[in-house]
Amino acid sequence: MTLIGLISDTHGLVRPQVATALAGVCSILHAGDIGKPEVLDALSTIAPVIAVRGNNDMGGWAQHLPWTASTKIAGHAVHMLHIIEELATRPAQANVSVIVSGHTHHPFIETRGGVLYVNPGSAGPRRFSLPISIGFLRLAENAAPEAWLQAFDV
Repeated sequence: MTLIGLISDTHGLVRPQVATALAGVCSILHAGDIGKPEVLDALSTIAPVIAVRGNNDMGGWAQHLPWTASTKIAGHAVHMLHIIEELATRPAQANVSVIVSGHTHHPFIETRGGVLYVNPGSAGPRRFSLPISIGFLRLAENAAPEAWLQAFDV
């Protein structure tokens, strides 16, 4: 069983509550709008980080970040991108188990066509009345992926 932390839309902010909640995960997937390289540095002290570039990630520090990333964890193909509408692959046909996205700041978990879609919401500055949140993904060989969200009262 592998526990993955999911985070997006930090916009330059790593809240102490978020860092505490992510303690103990095997890796962290950041779905873009990181804001500044120090966010990735801070998260990497918790666990290895895989990050994609968001539409607000500009400047030299962000140039090396990919727009999309795919990884295999515990027998599951996980695909990440910032804006879900820009998904260029058909996940089920590509044997993708999980799609992680961000951008909207609206957290959600949904299964469509046998693929788990997760947007952990925004862990950065509050936008409108949307919650401050992150997600978690539990992956195990020969088991369906499980995801849940954690909101913070800040």
